[in-house]
Amino acid sequence: MVLLEKSGKKFQINLVFFYILVYDIVSKKVYTEIPRGEIYMKRVVAVIFCLICIFSATTVFATNTKVMSNETESKLVQIKDKELKSLEDYKQAYGSDSYGLTAYMLNKVRVYSIPFCFIGIAVGAIYQYVIGIRKIDVRDRGFLLIIGFITIFVICQVLPLIFAIVVKSWRG
Repeated sequence: MVLLEKSGKKFQINLVFFYILVYDIVSKKVYTEIPRGEIYMKRVVAVIFCLICIFSATTVFATNTKVMSNETESKLVQIKDKELKSLEDYKQAYGSDSYGLTAYMLNKVRVYSIPFCFIGIAVGAIYQYVIGIRKIDVRDRGFLLIIGFITIFVICQVLPLIFAIVVKSWRG
């Protein structure tokens, strides 16, 4: 994974995968369970992976200062203005900046939790009904995934309503 520094001139390489490979090779558990030839092969793979990561890091200098077209820029400004107006409406409705911001964020969580939870339920159903036909532990994992994502879905859908009821009734 390549990360861009704040200066924009230098790239740094995050070699998490390489460190995992090296730890796997160096740990004593590997030496006792894996034959000697496979250890050398893992070292060769780790070194090749490291070299590929080092040589694939390049510095890119931008020559064009205009990245977006005017149409795209105006659409982004419209979206930003719309969201800021929505945030101000929440702040006015709740009478406080903190309550308005919290209600706005809970509404966003409510909206974006729908596809996330449906994907999770679909993955759980695949584990339970497709893969779980042959393996009982996988079927149980699928069932637990489905139950967990349904619970998260219900909480994310009901939490903004509960927040609105509590804030409006307590504040009068």
